[in-house]
Amino acid sequence: MKYSSFLIKYAEIAIKGKNRYLFEDALIRQIKYALKRTEGDFAVTKAQGRIYIECLSDYDYDEVIANLSYVFGITGICPVVHVEDNGFEELCNDVIKYISDVYPERNKTFKVHARRARKNYPLDSQEINVELGSRILDAYPKMRVDVHDPEILLNIEIRERIYIYSVTEKGPGGMPVGTNGKGMLLLSGGIDSPVAGYMISKRGVKLDAVYFHAPPYTSERAKQKVIDLAKTVSKYSGPIYLHVINFTDIQLYIYENCPHDELTIIMRRFMMRLAEDIAKKTECLGLITGESIGQVASQTMQSLAATNEVCTIPVYRPLIGMDKQEIITISEKIGTYETSILPFEDCCTIFVAKHPVTKPNINIIKRSESKLSEKIDELYKKALETDETIIVHS
Repeated sequence: MKYSSFLIKYAEIAIKGKNRYLFEDALIRQIKYALKRTEGDFAVTKAQGRIYIECLSDYDYDEVIANLSYVFGITGICPVVHVEDNGFEELCNDVIKYISDVYPERNKTFKVHARRARKNYPLDSQEINVELGSRILDAYPKMRVDVHDPEILLNIEIRERIYIYSVTEKGPGGMPVGTNGKGMLLLSGGIDSPVAGYMISKRGVKLDAVYFHAPPYTSERAKQKVIDLAKTVSKYSGPIYLHVINFTDIQLYIYENCPHDELTIIMRRFMMRLAEDIAKKTECLGLITGESIGQVASQTMQSLAATNEVCTIPVYRPLIGMDKQEIITISEKIGTYETSILPFEDCCTIFVAKHPVTKPNINIIKRSESKLSEKIDELYKKALETDETIIVHS
């Protein structure tokens, strides 16, 4: 079956009131961007609270569905046949042909669901349901009506043209990317942070990202791993500006001058400071991390408070209440898990203390940081100057 167009369904956008058109327009932009990865010519239009993709040339059905399944805001992708209004008798013939083309085994239960958006059509919705159902039973005696749980839900939309569809491919849901500002994701090579980026992007947030590289303690393969993770997330979020910061000198200086049980917290505090500075320069409205309460020593309530203390913009933690298995399940679903478990260490794992503090006192942490006063400002400025910005897209 070759469908002539696709009807795009959305959920949350429909309740946005007078601002609804802004979200619809953002969704259309994201759909057009996704279709650029698909061979073929398409026109994306909006009419009467519906978004349609008209297929103007040959295309690959599976490729279209695959690329649209990355577009946040879409809840359903419905391949559609549209026909001209040549009278009800012709519509009955079109529907019977549709069933023949789409369902080789015509022995299923069905329900007709008509929606008459054009009120001058001679039959109302219920009359269309009853009459079409009768015609289908005449044409295919083995089919049966089931209004509660049909195997085929046959949708008929009476608009300027008439649209027939019965298949709905699931979309990812959420809100169109870019409708809720931009955030700076602290992206490591682990399992958690790519999932955090995916989840916050699903709420309409555009992503930039920062990665702290520590050569020679971390290899170029570790850096490439992070780029690959960003590339996978960008299928959902759109292009990501990835800022790669050389963190080696700051890490070594902390390692040489601060108590080792406080290393993780102090390093994390400087990462948050650097990430915030870059976020402000790039007009991001907050930081995004993959932290989950109690998962590791640096993610206890006390540790999170200690790292938050250095930030002046919001820190968003979409995984905060999840356990590891829940996070892994999402990472497998979005395609980041296999990359995340590759054995290339990031800068966090190189300098981990044997017995890190789990309930840091902020005053004690600040006292330890005061031992860095001689060179830390210079090293901090130097780290910012190492910013290598990579535009990552799928």
